[in-house]
Amino acid sequence: QVQLVESGGGLVQAGGSLRLSCAASGRTSSMYRMGWFRQAPGKEREFVAALIWSGSTYYADSVKGRFTISRDTAKNTVYLQMNSLKPEDTAVYYCAAHPNSLGNSWTLAGYTLWGQGTQVTVSS
Repeated sequence: QVQLVESGGGLVQAGGSLRLSCAASGRTSSMYRMGWFRQAPGKEREFVAALIWSGSTYYADSVKGRFTISRDTAKNTVYLQMNSLKPEDTAVYYCAAHPNSLGNSWTLAGYTLWGQGTQVTVSS
């Protein structure tokens, strides 16, 4: 079974950039979709971005144009490049994966595998 481990979080000033990594213990190519979600204190976990095996990508409106999801299949790693960060991007970011096309890419229910999360803090 694929296990996911996130890294790359940290503290950054508003307007700065971070790149999150999600390393999979198994082949990410065996997953139909990979996604990133985030959860701010006191809020529900929300969709950020998704990457389908075909190469299609989806983004939340709040990050569109600023964040980019990508993958390196040779390294079994999925990335989330975050640019022009805002204080409201502060959250724990989670990597997620699902092996088939069941469910929606922008909902929690569309994923069965989750990482432990990495903290991103954006100061104003």
